[in-house]
Amino acid sequence: MGSGEWCLQKRDSFKSETLVGNETVPEIGCLSIIVLGASGDLAKKKTFPALFHLYCQGFLPPIEVHIFGYARTKISDDELRNRIRGYLVSERSASPSKDVSKFLQLIKYVSGSYDAAEGFQMLDKEISKHETSKNSLEGSSRRLFYLALPPSVYPSVCRMIRRYCMKKSNLGGWTRIVVEKPFGRDLGSAEELSSQIGELFDEPQIYRIDHYLGKELVQNLLVLRFANRFFLPLWNRDNIDNVQIVFREDFGTEGRGGYFDEYGIIRDIIQNHLLQVLCLVAMEKPVSLKPERIRDEKVKVLQSVLPIKDEEVVLGQYEGYRDDPTVPDHSNTPTFATVILRIHNERWEGVPFILKAGKALNSRKAEIRVQFKDVPGDIFKCKKQGRNEFVIRLQPSEAMYMKLMVKQPGLEMSTVQSELDLSYRQRYQGVTIPEAYERLILDTYDPCPFLSLKYYCLQCLPLQLVGLDKR
Repeated sequence: MGSGEWCLQKRDSFKSETLVGNETVPEIGCLSIIVLGASGDLAKKKTFPALFHLYCQGFLPPIEVHIFGYARTKISDDELRNRIRGYLVSERSASPSKDVSKFLQLIKYVSGSYDAAEGFQMLDKEISKHETSKNSLEGSSRRLFYLALPPSVYPSVCRMIRRYCMKKSNLGGWTRIVVEKPFGRDLGSAEELSSQIGELFDEPQIYRIDHYLGKELVQNLLVLRFANRFFLPLWNRDNIDNVQIVFREDFGTEGRGGYFDEYGIIRDIIQNHLLQVLCLVAMEKPVSLKPERIRDEKVKVLQSVLPIKDEEVVLGQYEGYRDDPTVPDHSNTPTFATVILRIHNERWEGVPFILKAGKALNSRKAEIRVQFKDVPGDIFKCKKQGRNEFVIRLQPSEAMYMKLMVKQPGLEMSTVQSELDLSYRQRYQGVTIPEAYERLILDTYDPCPFLSLKYYCLQCLPLQLVGLDKR
């Protein structure tokens, strides 16, 4: 293959294998995906569109897969389908309208409470009916429960699933639970939540997901750092002055103020999304790509974070935030925060990691900016033109580029800052970058090394962050 070529390798199948006792058993049964909270915004805008994109790419073959929606709202199958139809847009389909219609026919809706047996018994009946229609052997079917719900109802929903909706025996099938951040408000509530779920399911059955880890450029971080020789000697305190991890949105709460006010920008963005990115930027090379080895290195980073100093924290709230009718009149919940974290280890001693996040700002972007130190003995007097930087733009318009000094074309010996730019839209024309939720859902039955956040990793998150908005 020439240096200017690239290849796309598609997975052969969405099936894998399950360990039963000491034996590996192929997964041959049908797959039921159950979206709890199916009538809510997260399911409508993210979960169902991600499932549709996977369907269009052949990862959810209709002969083996069925999708169930479950929520308290009393609506029919067709009413749910009509609610989500407008969000199903795919550039990867040769016949979009036909694919949308076929996909929607895979969806069955069941209405019921999140803490009562009747609804979950009906849900189990519908799932079993689907499994029987696909001629799945009892115990070989797979059930994936995606909780598109607030964390406050996780325990009751998990209890109902455990009592009424588990597969009946073990012949290579499984039951898995997918929960997304935030995992509680503080260390105590996070431990309580994980304990309650852990009492009902074994750890391999629980997928705690931060969808930010499914973003293309976040997944690229391990490759960039450990597959490129020239980064290895540069990625340390001797050469790097600071690292900035930035999240900016150009809109406010938009009717979600009640939810946002309960958590704030630190819990909602910094304490999970940005800290996970920081781990990938700062971690040492794992001995392998096995999930446990990657998590071991991430945990070491989190354990090395020093206590946060008050003078290295800036909090703010955008004007008009309390005009949202769902936000309390006297709320002091921050919608903007800058926090400096310092990692006490040999590689990063003295290098500030600056985490910034805010809503209703003048631009929308998420990026990692690694700024290098000044050139010693600068004979070209380049300092006024800026330092060398390596920038990874996570969204929008995924890209990575390096800022460096070059000679200004012409007869004079003058310098100018320029960029070596890899913009994905230009370099990979014709390739649609998957949404994070697509990869997130796909990897729940074909696990990725670092998408699922195991509990011992969560325990090490600097939960001192979540108390900053009370100082």
